[in-house]
Amino acid sequence: VPYPASLCVSVNDEVVHAIPRSDRILQEGDVVGLDIGMAWPSQEFRIKNLEFRNSRSMFTDMAVTVGVGKVSSGAERLIRATKEALDNGIRAVKLGAHVGDISFSIQEHLEKYKLGIIRDLAGHGVGYAVHEEPLIPNFGKPGTGPELKEGMVLAIEPMATLGDWRLKLDDDEWTFRTKDASLAAHFEHTVAIVDNRSEILTLC
Repeated sequence: VPYPASLCVSVNDEVVHAIPRSDRILQEGDVVGLDIGMAWPSQEFRIKNLEFRNSRSMFTDMAVTVGVGKVSSGAERLIRATKEALDNGIRAVKLGAHVGDISFSIQEHLEKYKLGIIRDLAGHGVGYAVHEEPLIPNFGKPGTGPELKEGMVLAIEPMATLGDWRLKLDDDEWTFRTKDASLAAHFEHTVAIVDNRSEILTLC
């Protein structure tokens, strides 16, 4: 069943994929995750020295978490550290590195801020579909997992909580939320490996 909206809007203890509702009113202090997987029509384009010709749609995936008005100090820490973990993960992307290098850089930063690291959901390859191989967990060991190669396109997405990492799935079969009702944050960019470095494709 396709996702029934154009944008995922996850609030407070909802981690990802919550379905927006017209009767839901955001309140001061809420933490809101916005996540969108976007299909781009067939086209020809260049990224640095790489030329792409595709006859079908290609995809990007991105997410950001924001606070509504004044949020708690814990929510500020959660949002800031999760965004920084994404930045660290992107910096780990280079030729010859491994998926585990990305995972470890994210894990190390989130643990520094004593945050719960979501283990049941992960980043992933992206391109001809929203979700492709390889999986990119937010925890791992350096030097492990698939090697990163020129032209790979990855969706890197740290997900963290102020409490426990365990999740539950709502009856709508889309919304993942924390079991302990703790606040969650989610940041994501799509990056391509070009010229031995990461090129972010989803900068606003």
